[in-house]
Amino acid sequence: MNSTLILNACMVNEGKQRTCDVLIKEGQIEAIGSDLQHKTADRVIDASGLHLLPGMIDDQVHFREPGLTHKGDIASESAAAVAGGITSYMEMPNVDPPTLNMDALERKFARAAQRSVANYSFYLGASNHNIDQIRAIDPTRVCGVKVFMGASTGNLLVDDPDALDLIFRDSPILIATHCEDSRMIDANAERISVQYGGEVPVEMHPLIRDVDACYTSSSMAVALAKQHGSNLHVLHLTTAKELALFTAGDLVDKRITAEACVHHLWFSDLDYSEKGNRIKCNPAVKSLSDRDALREAVRSDLIDVIATDHAPHLLSEKNQPYMQAPAGLPLVEHALPMLLELYHQGVFSLEQIVQKACHNPAIRYQVAQRGFIREGYAADLVLVDLNVEQQVEDGSVRYKCGWTPFAGERFRARICQTFVNGVEVFDGTQVIANTDAAQALRFNR
Repeated sequence: MNSTLILNACMVNEGKQRTCDVLIKEGQIEAIGSDLQHKTADRVIDASGLHLLPGMIDDQVHFREPGLTHKGDIASESAAAVAGGITSYMEMPNVDPPTLNMDALERKFARAAQRSVANYSFYLGASNHNIDQIRAIDPTRVCGVKVFMGASTGNLLVDDPDALDLIFRDSPILIATHCEDSRMIDANAERISVQYGGEVPVEMHPLIRDVDACYTSSSMAVALAKQHGSNLHVLHLTTAKELALFTAGDLVDKRITAEACVHHLWFSDLDYSEKGNRIKCNPAVKSLSDRDALREAVRSDLIDVIATDHAPHLLSEKNQPYMQAPAGLPLVEHALPMLLELYHQGVFSLEQIVQKACHNPAIRYQVAQRGFIREGYAADLVLVDLNVEQQVEDGSVRYKCGWTPFAGERFRARICQTFVNGVEVFDGTQVIANTDAAQALRFNR
């Protein structure tokens, strides 16, 4: 269908709620008004009682393609994403082979053009040796440079001070960092392994990957960014201590920004006894006081963006002993419903959720014509029902890995419809896998 008219929706956009109609034509929002019933369209949707949000822009996912597709792939995980109200994503470079050069990056774009249900972009990974590739990035096509500062695997670990200095000095686009200090983590792991005789319980995860390991690395990143005037975005903060590195205020005035992920806003170390390795992730889920400090930082604008860090693994991998189990959680299908549950709990307002998960990623990454409900913008839209419960269970997920850390939860909102560039890709029950709808993200840089 070339045109859709959404009537009587409660639109949540740019800090306000109002009942209105939205006309979509040729993939864009053509008109927004209080009385568009007279407009003609191929399809008319009466959205009375529903809320209309911009599609969530997730700036941090791991879709595992190429090389790790037994865990997930672009097709399966983007389908789960649109079912969860995520219409655009930015995918990470730690695949096999890692995305460290332009050829590998172009191959990922080509795969997504054939397989993705949601809009997409990809990070170029930084290494100790690829500064020339970073300097050659096309800023209008690539979302960012991902730097694993002190904690990663293989040649994605950037631990050479001279290489870090060049990256922060010369990157033509935003630098997104994973901040943990591997030497401190290794020392903690050795000490705790001796204490437990090698049988380390998962409850030790936030003590191995502890507050100081995070702060040491993130403070280094912030210092480098200040030294070079870099555009720095620190991913997935987990500690109250790190918040002192950032400033509150309007995002457009910042060159150093911070992000929180949905699982760190939901879980705390009190959940390890029940969830076990299902919530093992890097950086670790930490204390209840850390979680509550992150929530307050979202409300006070110390934290600018909410994302997922979606990172699926098979349950057979997760069910290994703690020290062998991989870190990472599948999250895209339930990230927005979880945030809406926090709305029901009084933690965040709807306006705050839209600001942090939709508007601010678009602003921070300078995404062209997305992230807002505005005339002339891409029709990336989500209709949600705030008053219909859903029971979350492993058996109902769309992830290739087949499980969710939210199994057993009951959320008081659900996604009714998702539109990507004006095309319905989720109808509330089924994903309509129309890969022609998705587009590569463009950036106004």
